[in-house]
Amino acid sequence: MCLRVWPAFILAGCLLAGCANEKSSAVKAGESPAVKKIVVWHWMNDRHCAFDELAAKYKAQTGIDVEFKLFSPPDIYSQKVIAAARAGNLPDVFGILGEKKTLASFIKAGHVLDLTAYMIADHKVWQDSFFTQALEVNVFRAGNSYQAPAGVFGVPIDTTLMQFVYNKALFKKAGLDPEQPPATIEEFINMALAVKKKTGSDGFICGWGENWLLNSLAMEWAINTMGEEKFYQTIAGKVPYTDPDWISVFSQFSKLKDSGILSPNITTMINKESESAFSADRSAFSYNGSWSVNVYKQLSQNLDYAFFGLPKVSNKFPAKIWGGAGSSFMVYAKSPNKDEAVSFLKWLTQEDQQKVLAKATNNLPSVKGCESEVAPVLKPLLADFDNLTHPNNWPAYEDYRVTEVLNKGLQRIVMGLMTPDQLAKEVQEVKQRANNSN
Repeated sequence: MCLRVWPAFILAGCLLAGCANEKSSAVKAGESPAVKKIVVWHWMNDRHCAFDELAAKYKAQTGIDVEFKLFSPPDIYSQKVIAAARAGNLPDVFGILGEKKTLASFIKAGHVLDLTAYMIADHKVWQDSFFTQALEVNVFRAGNSYQAPAGVFGVPIDTTLMQFVYNKALFKKAGLDPEQPPATIEEFINMALAVKKKTGSDGFICGWGENWLLNSLAMEWAINTMGEEKFYQTIAGKVPYTDPDWISVFSQFSKLKDSGILSPNITTMINKESESAFSADRSAFSYNGSWSVNVYKQLSQNLDYAFFGLPKVSNKFPAKIWGGAGSSFMVYAKSPNKDEAVSFLKWLTQEDQQKVLAKATNNLPSVKGCESEVAPVLKPLLADFDNLTHPNNWPAYEDYRVTEVLNKGLQRIVMGLMTPDQLAKEVQEVKQRANNSN
């Protein structure tokens, strides 16, 4: 959700331009060669060993080899997938990084197999095994804004979500109850101030030099402030960003700045720096993803922390949590092994295999029934799976030009260089120009 990848419009151009030269990998009529190997491309360093172990297990059960090929970092992986799509030699199974419109461009270019029939077979047993919000990332509804055909085009293998984290050790030093994190923005600020006063540590630290972290938090507060319907109407251009509810959302960042709880260099800090500082007991609070469990474990074996939900800014609407499928696999539509590839993905997302992945990698599963193997610090997050939100699941994406101005404006508010009213006006002007150009 936070990976930097090729823009979707560039991907679409590359993919569609390569269609005319695509080599057919279909089996010739009358041939039925035995499947000897299923090739899977991925970028996930943290689970490559676990994948290899599962591949050996699958070989023992079925006699079919599965080769997981790792390519990283993500930018290199994405470039390799683009090149393979243009050349017509994608592997049997691969992942697509980026926004939902990126996946749509691959689908429209004919590279991704529609999995709907497999999902709904046998009374939807495979489809219903997934957490809804994890699977939804790979689902396109009829009449979608991406103009992709309706169907299910990917298999989620884990779930990720954003949450706040707090340092329980610092809570104790400040005389706060370590089992009672804040529920509202006011409690959040007061507790952060208490920790800062008693311990000298920062109240809140985050990698706001990476503006996606600012954006996800702002969108959560927006939905909590105005509700999902009005939020979606804004993206559709029916509600302006100058609406009082949006100014209220932007004002939360002014409130944080004025409170004095923010780390001094928060707007230039990258997430890795923030994680390092939080692990060293230098802040009461941070905002990070469920994957940070592995990061914190590597940085400090003694870190005493826990996750908690969004500090609410309103009681009018429920809070939504930024999250969904963390990683998904697609089947190459022209693979001669596509049925066997689907069978392997069905096996990979069964409870036994998902438990192996959850235990080995400290990632949240994409299917139900694996709670026993989820790391203790992550188990409370399972209760939030029915309450996730993410742009990949929204009716439409906001224009990237609007998002860019909004994110930079939030940084400027935190730096004291812009007011919420000024940001609202500037974002709405860009929104109007984007609507006119579209």
